[in-house]
Amino acid sequence: MSILANKDTRVVIQGGQAGVNAARRMAEFCYLIKRPLSVEAFVYPPDAGKTNEIPYGSGLIAVPIYKTIAEATKNHPAINTSLVYIGADRAMKGGMEALDDSHIKVVSMITEGVPEKDAKILGAHARKLGKVFNGPSSIGIISAGACRLGVIGGAFDNLVLSKLYREGSFGVITKSGGLSNEIIWICSQFADGITTAIGIGGDAYPGTDYVSYLEMFENDPQTKAVVIVGEMGGDLEERAAEWYGAKKRRVKLIGVVSGFCQESLPKGMKFGHAGAKEGMKGEGSARSKSDALKKAGAIVPPTFGALGPAIKETYQEMLKSGQVKEIVEPTSLPKLPKTVEEAMKADEVIVAPLIRTTISDDRGDEPCYDGYPASELINKGYEIPHVIGLLWDKRLISKQEAEIIKRIVMLSADHGPCVSGAYATILAACAGIGLSQAVAAGLIMIGPRFGGAVTDAGRWFKYAVDNKMTVEDFLAYMKKNVGPVPGIGHRVKSLRNPDKRVKELVGYVKSLHIKTPCLDFALQVEQVTAAKKDNLILNVDGTMAAVLVDLGFPVDSLNGFFILSRTIGLIGHWVDQKRQDSRLIRLFDYLVNYAAPKRREVPPLK
Repeated sequence: MSILANKDTRVVIQGGQAGVNAARRMAEFCYLIKRPLSVEAFVYPPDAGKTNEIPYGSGLIAVPIYKTIAEATKNHPAINTSLVYIGADRAMKGGMEALDDSHIKVVSMITEGVPEKDAKILGAHARKLGKVFNGPSSIGIISAGACRLGVIGGAFDNLVLSKLYREGSFGVITKSGGLSNEIIWICSQFADGITTAIGIGGDAYPGTDYVSYLEMFENDPQTKAVVIVGEMGGDLEERAAEWYGAKKRRVKLIGVVSGFCQESLPKGMKFGHAGAKEGMKGEGSARSKSDALKKAGAIVPPTFGALGPAIKETYQEMLKSGQVKEIVEPTSLPKLPKTVEEAMKADEVIVAPLIRTTISDDRGDEPCYDGYPASELINKGYEIPHVIGLLWDKRLISKQEAEIIKRIVMLSADHGPCVSGAYATILAACAGIGLSQAVAAGLIMIGPRFGGAVTDAGRWFKYAVDNKMTVEDFLAYMKKNVGPVPGIGHRVKSLRNPDKRVKELVGYVKSLHIKTPCLDFALQVEQVTAAKKDNLILNVDGTMAAVLVDLGFPVDSLNGFFILSRTIGLIGHWVDQKRQDSRLIRLFDYLVNYAAPKRREVPPLK
């Protein structure tokens, strides 16, 4: 048998990620003892209607999330226990909600920092209803071979080492979460293990005291002895001693109290737990608690190190008297399946990669771009254009090339609010759309008529240079097979009104005296096309394309430069509209040519 948590315990967990982590640990225990997952539902209003995927063995179990305890117990009427993983400021409300539900009999609160007033109210309310409120600051409850509430017991390997897969004979009650795992392990090594272990929490006013749990253990025939681990502060241990000494008890009591170091420290010093504070006049000292337990007939080892031998001696006496029998351990136990990462590390499995990357690796302390650590690039003076070179072209570009890219990005960062990309972003911003979606709306506009000419221009200028075509042959080929030359032509700019961005970029690149075959060819094309019509000039898309091809960047990456630089402007337009608190835009009627038929009568439906 066991107390509080057994094979019939069905759980709802109140809280978010911490609760999910607890459910995963509980699933490991259920897998070890070959029982179904005890967690039936979560209550976490922000994610209501969704599910949490909990690993169980090599599979996943979808556990539904509800808005309220009432919804959870209505859909899962077998639920009888709640674990509370809610923040301290909301824990009382969550605890009361669970206690007030008729289905729930046990509430264990893991939350730390719960106000003492709230803890007192929750404890009193539970007693009024005849229910159990465990905690706050509890690590949980575990009944060997039956049920685990919370993370008590530690990792999977420790569950096995502590023989928690089957029932023993010792009950455990502790204030300390860490020590609870230690005592469970000691009971498994010096005796036959535990029935149930309970972490009541280290707060000054726990919801349930030692005496209440000692009564439960006394009435559990499987539990032959109980180990309590106390500490200075409060009077829970004295009350336990009073209970044990009041009459002859069936269970043996072994008690150890931490805090004798207080005798060498200033009175009133507070330790890690909220309740671990000796009174200024020595009330609640470790020594007085130990003396009270000894006087009541409990076994009190002189030191914590002597606890194991004391448990062993008690167990041997129970074996000799026939109260317990030697346990035959199972020949094999379930092993927790390895993750893919663990199996690969152990060279036990080959996994075909889903994707292949050759540009970056973030598995270490920091990202490496084509093998170069990001922090080293920064500290050695490299800049964003160098990162672009590494990620887009897998090479560390020169200082000259980086300067060219910087100028390309700066010159093409924005082109006012009227171009399609900026206009789409502004419309979205005024409609209350978020930054990423609004910028995405603007980026969607990038195509063959807006910005998309960069890649196409680079492709065809490169084609002409690679095939040693003359300008005349190139233009004839384009007219016959492709259409207008990408990168040539502007709606506003012309020979008489040149694009200063083009002049700036061409002038700088030429000043470097580097080989620019694509740019030279593009400028030759401009001479011919502009002679026919003065707005058929080399535009900024075509200039960027030719320069970037000359720098060696892959043709298919060229639109990326326009996307990267124009994103800067689109973000600016979104921020600008938000700053102005701009209103929803609707086109004025005079901007629309309503060419639809005039209003007419709808004919009868035949």
